[in-house]
Amino acid sequence: MSAAGVALMLGGAGTLLAASPAQAAEVSYATECIPPPISGLPPVQGTTTVQITAPEEAKVGDEVEVVWKTVRAASKNPDILDLQKDTVKPTGTITLGGAASGELKLEGPRRNPPIPKNSPMILPDMKATLKLERAGEVTLTPGAYAINVSKPISTDTKCAPKETVATGATIKVTEDGGGTTSGGTTSGGTTSGGTSSGGTTSGGSDGGATTSGGTTTSGGTDGGATGGGDPAPTDPGPSDFQGKEVEVAYACKTPIGDKDAVSPVRIDASKNGGNYDLTVKFSKSVMDSPADIPADSVKPSMEVELGGADKGFVHVEGPTNEEPIKSGDPIEIPDLTGTYKPGATGRATLSPGVLTVEALGTTTTCTPPADVPFSLELDTSAQPGGASGGTTSGGTTSGGTGGTGGSSGGLAQTGAENTGALRALALVAGTVILLGGAVFTFTPWQRLRR
Repeated sequence: MSAAGVALMLGGAGTLLAASPAQAAEVSYATECIPPPISGLPPVQGTTTVQITAPEEAKVGDEVEVVWKTVRAASKNPDILDLQKDTVKPTGTITLGGAASGELKLEGPRRNPPIPKNSPMILPDMKATLKLERAGEVTLTPGAYAINVSKPISTDTKCAPKETVATGATIKVTEDGGGTTSGGTTSGGTTSGGTSSGGTTSGGSDGGATTSGGTTTSGGTDGGATGGGDPAPTDPGPSDFQGKEVEVAYACKTPIGDKDAVSPVRIDASKNGGNYDLTVKFSKSVMDSPADIPADSVKPSMEVELGGADKGFVHVEGPTNEEPIKSGDPIEIPDLTGTYKPGATGRATLSPGVLTVEALGTTTTCTPPADVPFSLELDTSAQPGGASGGTTSGGTTSGGTGGTGGSSGGLAQTGAENTGALRALALVAGTVILLGGAVFTFTPWQRLRR
């Protein structure tokens, strides 16, 4: 959910308000924490105690710093592994009320002392900058937060309130004599809970809004017409076709072993003469990277499977990562694109097929089940040299396996969702190559107790 009239800058440049003395109030609330699925641990019920620091008074237009100090986290470090120094990074969400609305996202540095197993989690303070655009009282209420641990692999524990939370701080906002600012524009950052074309969330927190595929239009409205972007997904027009999102249970062969994963995938098409330009979207972000990944080193592709009146495969691929991916940063699968030239006349179906991820000389191949549902159905007319005949343009068949065998372990599912986004890129990031030959290669946590 976007915050109307609230601009958020996480650690960005800008002059903060040197306003009235800061207030610091503690709030405690019942909390449920979901450990990472790889741990095999059940949800944890506990109490979170948070201290919110913010100015008591400010003026319209001021930018104020809000600090979240975790006095006590609801969950401890389990009796499994000692956590190393500077491996823990928190993110959180504060609900705004009164003269502001929406959610303020906060982020802390990856900084902590060593935390022994079966001991309290020690989290660094989280901070965010809030721009005040209306006079009145702005209330700050702490809510959901997430704890990312980067080693030995990247895992997330997500915590959410189980009761109504009391207000942590209140800022009295007065007019500055120059009138209120118009709109609710951002200054050097994004509005809280912002959307993205791939459906990602900011910082891995539960608190922000999440898109499920589809793209949001940029620009505003003018006379009722949407400015910029593609037509709305509910009315794609006569030449644009939006598929349905399907859950694909992939069987993956990775450089470090086999692993299963479930990912939501959607196939869209845009008619181009007698052909169709395809876009394959993964609606959720992947896991945080457990290691640094160089730029231009990871490239995904897929063989979209044809059915119904047509047969064969359509090769689609995405770009390599333009920027290096730092350890602990989110890994995302970009949109995969390609062109479908029909080889038959009738109703053709398009289903997610074999997904391949190449990186640093390694290959990860994820194969869907034989009965995967189709995402899109098109009325097609046969074109010369069309797809009919069952051949692929990328050299991979839907029944192919490929990949490189190796030691046990593999795909890491580190989010709280049991059917979270496909961690295909993270498979490569977590290989022995990028971990420098580490002994720990996604060994189930239960085995470490023995």
